[in-house]
Amino acid sequence: MSELWHAFASTGAVAKGVLLVLGLFSLISWTVMILKVGQLRRVNRFNRAFLAEFRRAKLLADVQAASSRLPGSPLAGMFRAGFLELEAQVRVMKASQAPAGSGAIKSLVAVERALQRAIGVESGRLQRFLPFLATTASATPFIGLFGTVWGIMNTFQAIATQGSTSIVTVAPGIAEALINTAAGLAAAIPAVIAYNAFLGALRHQRTVMEDFLLEFLNLTERTFT
Repeated sequence: MSELWHAFASTGAVAKGVLLVLGLFSLISWTVMILKVGQLRRVNRFNRAFLAEFRRAKLLADVQAASSRLPGSPLAGMFRAGFLELEAQVRVMKASQAPAGSGAIKSLVAVERALQRAIGVESGRLQRFLPFLATTASATPFIGLFGTVWGIMNTFQAIATQGSTSIVTVAPGIAEALINTAAGLAAAIPAVIAYNAFLGALRHQRTVMEDFLLEFLNLTERTFT
């Protein structure tokens, strides 16, 4: 740790600014990564619990009560959206005094649209802060490159000023350039790995939600039409 601090202290003002920016990017991206890992673990746990309740319940009203106890489950959010649409259609059909045998709901397509909207909402919630990881992965190497170029410029300036190419002359600028290069890569590499891993996890969650949409529609068709 003392060696890192000494390396940071020995750099110029511009290099210090670059390192501080890279450090801020890295700190925020690691925070996002840790929070996302926890969020996805909770989502998987809540989804399993909700599906168990959904498949065990005999009445949709019982599932509605279970969904309120699992607010972190995207499937629970989808169910609430679909159930609200079903309730609205049932009320309309009762108010219109539809003849017996005409079905308890008016449109299964409307229920599907409600579930599709819920998938969009839940997917957006799961994707929060991921763009920052993409920004970190793409921007920090170039920020580090700026520091690298600045260090090389300082090296040439020192050579021109002192008229010497000895290691004592060029070492500070080269060291400054390499430190900034390493810092840029250190911020970018974890971010790009985590971003791709999270994208894969979100694609899986999207598949789970689309499967539940079909399961919900099948149950609705059997029950209300």
